[in-house]
Amino acid sequence: MPETLALGCRLNGAEAETMATLAAAGGLRDALIVNTCAVTAEAEAQARQAIRRAAREAPGRPIIVTGCAATLAPDAWAALPGVARVLGNAEKLSPAAWGAPDMQVAPAATTRRARAFLEVQQGCDHECTFCVIRIARGPSRGMGLEAVLGAARQAVARGQLEVVLTGVDLASWQADGQDLAQLARAVLAIPGLARLRLSSLDPAAIPEGLWALWRDEERLAPFLHLSAQHADGLMLKRMRRRHGAGTAEALAERARATRPDMAISADLIAGFPTEDQAAHAANLALIAALRPAALHVFPYSARPGTAAARMPALPAAVGRARAAELRAAGAASAEAFAESRLGSLEQAMFETATEATTAHGLRLRLLRGEAMRGAMHPVRVTAREGATLLAEELTHGAA
Repeated sequence: MPETLALGCRLNGAEAETMATLAAAGGLRDALIVNTCAVTAEAEAQARQAIRRAAREAPGRPIIVTGCAATLAPDAWAALPGVARVLGNAEKLSPAAWGAPDMQVAPAATTRRARAFLEVQQGCDHECTFCVIRIARGPSRGMGLEAVLGAARQAVARGQLEVVLTGVDLASWQADGQDLAQLARAVLAIPGLARLRLSSLDPAAIPEGLWALWRDEERLAPFLHLSAQHADGLMLKRMRRRHGAGTAEALAERARATRPDMAISADLIAGFPTEDQAAHAANLALIAALRPAALHVFPYSARPGTAAARMPALPAAVGRARAAELRAAGAASAEAFAESRLGSLEQAMFETATEATTAHGLRLRLLRGEAMRGAMHPVRVTAREGATLLAEELTHGAA
């Protein structure tokens, strides 16, 4: 099977496995497939470094580059050492592009991990001023309901008891007259599924039906990741986001009222053009209000062709310093959430014999004993190391 390197979002990881299967069917078993990310300049730099390193370590090995960064600037990626071919996003999941026989391609999913990350949505219809993903991946489109259910059933049959629904703009998923809440309900009806998790959601577009599902269905993970990006109203307008100041905080309050143990996580951008100290303080205040179990912070990175790239930029050092401050606040909040789980009984999905993920998305390590990879077991949390939970042993027969 070809080796893959997926940078950026979980969507890229799922797509990489599908491409590896197609490449193998097309006779490209010795290739390296690099699925690039274009969200930040740093992500692009990491991909270029990885390609150069691979070319040095295995001269003559064909390197096939694809993904968002490669789609936006194919000639630049084709010029890198060892690159045999560049495939755009529009063709990378086509059997013909890999020389594979005509075959039915199911929604991209991770098959080699304990949890199944299942791509159910592609593209985006919005025009956030900082983002090139709409350009790289095209308009929003949802995978068909039956195709998603078929892929989820296959995941459970493989022993992947937790399914994570992913997409560029997951909250916008619509197909066959259904919305994301109806899709989630249908997936939860699959026999043998132990847990369903939703990845990042746009604060402006969470389907109303999800709230009742979170309230009534324990197997829908108590985990809400908000694509918030900023807390300041003016910054959100300049980002051309569809939600306003206070939206993320209100959603967190509703989430905890619906499911008291809900874990909140969020994305934030630091150092957006024209961001002043007051706007930065609003981000810090949002962290205090959300009390996130996890926080993803990105220093603003100008992306060619976007409206924000033409706005007055802050010095890069300011963005880095503000990102560091947000990350420190996020780390403290994550540790506080982990502290709140001490003594709790957690249903842990084991990704290795000793490492697991809890329903809240926290990392957990088993200090004594071992579990079967892919199994879900109750464990009693006895300590923490930073934001990682520690459990002494499996708890058998617990309710």
